[in-house]
Amino acid sequence: MRANVSSTSERPGLLRQLGVVSATALVISNMIGVGIFTTTGFLAGDLGTPGLVLWIWVAGAACALLGAMCYSELGINLPSSGGEYVYLTRAFGPTWGFMSGWASFFAGFSGPIAAQALAFADYLGHACPSCMDDKPHILAGSGDWTFQFGKAQMVASGLILLFTAVNLVGVQRSARVQNFLTGAKVAILVAFVVLGFGIGAGSWHNFSLNAVRTSPHVVWEQFAISLFFIYVSYSGWNAATYVAEELRQPSRTLPIALAVGTGLVTVLFLALNAVFIYAAPLETLKGEVAVGALAASHLFGSNIGGIFSALMALSLMATVNAEITVGPRVYYAMAKNQAFLASAAKVHPKWRTPWVAILAQGACAMLMTMTPFPQLVLYIGFTLSFFAAMAVASLLYFRRQPGWHKTRFVSFCWPLVPILFLIPEAWIVVWGVQLKPFISIAAAATMVTGAAVYHFRRRGRVLESPEIETY
Repeated sequence: MRANVSSTSERPGLLRQLGVVSATALVISNMIGVGIFTTTGFLAGDLGTPGLVLWIWVAGAACALLGAMCYSELGINLPSSGGEYVYLTRAFGPTWGFMSGWASFFAGFSGPIAAQALAFADYLGHACPSCMDDKPHILAGSGDWTFQFGKAQMVASGLILLFTAVNLVGVQRSARVQNFLTGAKVAILVAFVVLGFGIGAGSWHNFSLNAVRTSPHVVWEQFAISLFFIYVSYSGWNAATYVAEELRQPSRTLPIALAVGTGLVTVLFLALNAVFIYAAPLETLKGEVAVGALAASHLFGSNIGGIFSALMALSLMATVNAEITVGPRVYYAMAKNQAFLASAAKVHPKWRTPWVAILAQGACAMLMTMTPFPQLVLYIGFTLSFFAAMAVASLLYFRRQPGWHKTRFVSFCWPLVPILFLIPEAWIVVWGVQLKPFISIAAAATMVTGAAVYHFRRRGRVLESPEIETY
């Protein structure tokens, strides 16, 4: 049964025009990105053994699958664009909803878009060394936290600008581009795995070779911190919930897209990490950002490795496009509820896209390319893990409400599924605060600023509930 509550019929709205294939492609493209292409090099130095490197990816996959099932139930019951913003507003109040949307603008989308684009520039540099400079120019700051600009930032910003323009002219055009790029991405990575194990000059002996650890923390503490990188790698499992308002038959499309997309990516991630280690010992991979490019060079030689580096750069383009598509729908949903800048709710009368939100996100992402890559990823992981935990925790509230549709998977040994997701989330947040205080302060400052902006803008006003369609 469908109940539609809307007070904005006089304005152009979003259209339900995305099916299972497009939604699944959106999940896959959001997940296969900067994490799998860069994280293993950091894990090599932090954890030191091939076994731990592979097991941390398994742990991340388990969390992603549990989270995807919880988000599937949330999305079926609340199929409005906006994701965590809608869930937290309904469960905990408008302040929390606004904070999640505010954080999504910086850490959920603009930051990851910047990180993906920087990784694209790094891989492109391996394919075309003359295209990149050795070190960017430091504009301000010192140590880990600097603002820097060079050829990498120029390339990254150019890519963001390109896909921002593509997304402005309609979601169907963007979806067609996305489906093509996703197909190309998966084909490239599958070919890399198959050819790497089949004809690559790797060695199974590498799985028994450890690396000298560079982390000052004991392994189990570092494992918690390293999960931030894994969380960023898997974070796209919730992508389809952000465009729920544009999905055809969301009660069917959403769980299929989340489950199939997450499952396929999990298998691919484990295979890719195995081929990275097969290609070169952990000590060689340690600290390498473009780990796929290094592995390709070891497996196939520098010439063929350069071709694979270019192909991997192409696959990163799909992730940039996917995140540029998803992000503005969060700001659109907030603005419709008068909880964000009103201009973010403006839909172009011809293209039917939230054009102001798309442009604002593109500008912010280009600015964030000037942030050092490792610090950017840790900031993203800390902030996203906190709000994902809050969204899953909202199920404990929603399941007590009358009329709530309970899915079979989440109902199994209730509340086992959400608890199994929340325990590691709490663990990595607690250790993140203790071991990376500066990163946690930056994340907390983002949240507090969001709450302050919300109360300043909403002072003396009455907040309406988000527009919700239930099925």
